[in-house]
Amino acid sequence: MGRTGVAHIFSFWESRAFYDSFMARSHDRLAASQSGTFKDSQVKLFDYRFDVKTGFEPRFTDSDVVRVAHCRVREERAEHFALMQEKVWNPAMAGSPGMVRGMFGEAPGSEFLVLSMWQSAAEHGKYRAERVERLALRAQIEADIAALAGDIVQLEPGWIV
Repeated sequence: MGRTGVAHIFSFWESRAFYDSFMARSHDRLAASQSGTFKDSQVKLFDYRFDVKTGFEPRFTDSDVVRVAHCRVREERAEHFALMQEKVWNPAMAGSPGMVRGMFGEAPGSEFLVLSMWQSAAEHGKYRAERVERLALRAQIEADIAALAGDIVQLEPGWIV
């Protein structure tokens, strides 16, 4: 019996045109070569809206973990959710010593992705323990979010390309 687990794969594209070109020319061939290596795949494309902290770049060599939060937001609350991310959550994360950088993205249907890079799981844990409950109340997150899925992803250096 093989080992099973969850892998999160993040890819960043310079433009939608480059992404579309890759999907048209290379994706099916690469996917066929991976046949049988995974059981279930979910793919989402998010448009970049703004940085979490400052100067996002898809460089993972200075981080050990990534916190990913996939949020489905009530449609009438989407702009409030984005504003709270910018005005409440971002400053709090940016002020946390172990937070490196991140990004906030949006997909059609009031779906958002918050990706934050941390020096270690322990540093993210300190931020979580000290601030998250208070910030959630301030940002009225219960009123905004219809569903939330998230994970702390331990980075695998051998997978970074």
